[in-house]
Amino acid sequence: MTQKRRLTDIVIAIDGPAGAGKSTTAREVARRLDLLFLDTGAMYRAITLKAIRRDLDLNDQPKIVDMTNSTTLLFKIIDHEQHLFMDGEDVSAEIRRPDVTAGTTPISGHAEVRKILVKWQQEIGARGGVVAEGRDTTSVVFPNAEVKIYMLADLQARAERRVRDLAKIGVTTTVAEQQELLAKRDHADSSRAASPLTKVADAREIDTSNLTFEEQVQKIIDLAHQVTTV
Repeated sequence: MTQKRRLTDIVIAIDGPAGAGKSTTAREVARRLDLLFLDTGAMYRAITLKAIRRDLDLNDQPKIVDMTNSTTLLFKIIDHEQHLFMDGEDVSAEIRRPDVTAGTTPISGHAEVRKILVKWQQEIGARGGVVAEGRDTTSVVFPNAEVKIYMLADLQARAERRVRDLAKIGVTTTVAEQQELLAKRDHADSSRAASPLTKVADAREIDTSNLTFEEQVQKIIDLAHQVTTV
């Protein structure tokens, strides 16, 4: 029998396609278990935002790599909410802009950029006590995570969630628009050469299409308790 570990020593890694509810679920799981929430996607968004601000060609890997190497990213908890600081600036809201979302696809496809960010992510996770979400957290970033989740949902449910999430930051869109964008993102994430989205063999699948938020959070918490001591 595998010996159980302390909750503060483990990594809970959550993969899955865009819009499946990974970020909100992972954030809440981390809050309830008093663990660090590692939003790997936010890191790629921050790099994308910086490249857009500098008017760089998002497909120019050498320039994007040089810029990434000179960037500092830091997660901070402010008033019980996690914020991402890029080069000392809180960019938590700006990285959710539609143009940043669209630009993340070419940025995340650069193998050398991924190598840099994966190294940073693994350094954060080395201490344990982390809930990490993204699109390669179980396959590349934390292949030895104690709990591996592949979270998915049908395209309609994911598009509806995106519309609600964008409305919260004042962005108006439609379900049809988001379905088209998500379908393109799914194809790009699954077919890219660098760390494509994939479900690893030992990941537990959670389909959130018909689950309440509370149900999907509790499923992951239950899995965490199965491998940990009090």
